[in-house]
Amino acid sequence: MFRKILIANRGEIALRIIRACRELDIRTVAVHSDVDQDSLHVRFSDEHICIGPAPSSESYLNIPRILAAAEITGADAVHPGYGFLAENPEFAEICERSGLVFIGPTPEQIRRMGDKAEARRTMIAAGVPVVPGSEGPTDDVAAGLAEARRIGFPVMIKAAAGGGGKGMRAAADEEEFSQSFAVARNEAKTNFGNGTLYLEKLIDRPRHVEIQLLGDRHGNVVHLGERDCSIQRRHQKLIEEAPGPSVTPELREAMGEAAVRGAQAIGYHGAGTVEYLLTPDGEFYFMEMNTRIQVEHPVTELVTSTDLVKEQIRVAAGEKLEIREPPRLQGHAIECRINAEDPDHDFRPSPGTIATFHAPGGPGIRVDTHIYAGYVVPRYYDSLLAKLIVSAATREEARVRAYHALEEFILEGVQSTIPFLRKVLAHPDFVSGDVDTGFVERYLARS
Repeated sequence: MFRKILIANRGEIALRIIRACRELDIRTVAVHSDVDQDSLHVRFSDEHICIGPAPSSESYLNIPRILAAAEITGADAVHPGYGFLAENPEFAEICERSGLVFIGPTPEQIRRMGDKAEARRTMIAAGVPVVPGSEGPTDDVAAGLAEARRIGFPVMIKAAAGGGGKGMRAAADEEEFSQSFAVARNEAKTNFGNGTLYLEKLIDRPRHVEIQLLGDRHGNVVHLGERDCSIQRRHQKLIEEAPGPSVTPELREAMGEAAVRGAQAIGYHGAGTVEYLLTPDGEFYFMEMNTRIQVEHPVTELVTSTDLVKEQIRVAAGEKLEIREPPRLQGHAIECRINAEDPDHDFRPSPGTIATFHAPGGPGIRVDTHIYAGYVVPRYYDSLLAKLIVSAATREEARVRAYHALEEFILEGVQSTIPFLRKVLAHPDFVSGDVDTGFVERYLARS
């Protein structure tokens, strides 16, 4: 087992990793930018080191400084969390060359799944259903239009090297295609340094359902059920739940087995997620694979009684998975992402100082957060402030518990998404479970 882990991240996920390390009796090193010097992940780590100024390009994305911090502190492994460098194959490769264990999959596995066109080819070969789409990537609008005609409109244009909703544009017809293609290509270049795109058939009113995977270095791969992440805005998830309200045991088995086949095809190890689009008639199609821990991992932890971060660390250290069969899902869990955004003004960012902070409590309530009264929310990073995760015996009990926990959540000094999340939880369509990825946009259009 590792002696000391450097956490190449910040915020709530850095704290989450610190807690897992403490339970495994592993010392931790926090890296931070100058504006994060008062962050809780810095306070609760065993050691900390400043790696640069606020812009992430000069701190949390600065590979040489992170590696220097690991060398100075004597860390023997690096946990990347999510975001930043978590799915950067070059970072994983440099860690390995520097004698550090990267707590995640191999650089080649990250590279193959990070290239969306290559990921599609890999899954097709493994017998995983994929959304009908282009046979390969393209950066030429004329070739893209020809592919769109072959697939049939409407289509979704996606960044081949992308994720997180960046570089994605829909095109309803040929007239809209050229403009959408240009916008998606520019976004892809800006966010990923790669303007290559690929096309997929646009599925009408799908759910976004993902399968949690764990793999070890001994060839064992297991799935831990699904999460429904359909409540999202501009491809950014807002509410997630497990199990999925529309997923039957038979569908769960089919989706899980397909995800395991896809992971086994590349010898995957670590925590990972296969994401599907689920149609109203129960057909599912591979979208992408995330080769890291997900923001929404706690809902799976609560319904499977599994610590996913500790499992990540154990398999990175060479241990075999203790879980060999998909666990039985118990109860229901819902996660609400609380962001520093103003829902009344198009969700614009709301940095500032937290004047008052009180987290809800009680049975079945968990809050993962790095904020406190007096904490300054910086403008440089993701707007996530906290995750409220509730669990109960049934979905309805979990929904009601989440709604009232949000009532108890006191967060003053910045605008937050709490009022909006309460409205969603009370909406009749959410209550009945009749939602899809377009729910929030339709809801906003009517409200």
